[in-house]
Amino acid sequence: MEKIPLTRGGFDRLDAELKHLKTVERPSIIRAIAEAREHGDLSENAEYHSAKEKQSFIEGRVKELEGVISRAEIIDPKKMSGAVKFGATVTMADEDTDEEKTYQIVGEYEASIEAGRLNMKSPIARALIGKNVGDSAEVRTPGGLKSYEIIEIAYK
Repeated sequence: MEKIPLTRGGFDRLDAELKHLKTVERPSIIRAIAEAREHGDLSENAEYHSAKEKQSFIEGRVKELEGVISRAEIIDPKKMSGAVKFGATVTMADEDTDEEKTYQIVGEYEASIEAGRLNMKSPIARALIGKNVGDSAEVRTPGGLKSYEIIEIAYK
């Protein structure tokens, strides 16, 4: 089984989601199914079918999270330094617009572009990995080639 790299924060978020699903969502959906059953004929009971569908989603997510957590390899970025690698928080500037962006390079299960966490397999992250402050990283985008200058690399 292949290990899944996660930061401590990413592991904690996934673990909290798993606990929430098991302790809050699962019991809630079981109650909803029981209530829907009391309404009689299950073949035309929209509440029952909706609750069963939600239960299926919850159980699928629980299995996925349990699998990820069991194969997790927690990597502490604070123990790293140097060029961009997993866990690095990179501040970069678009070489055309001078617009600055900051992203942390993380694994796919904790990636969230809205939260500033890039999947290490994304085109931008792959272009940044191995680079140092002052280097330029070129990323092929649907709109053409974009160049970013690395301004800062931090391991937090």
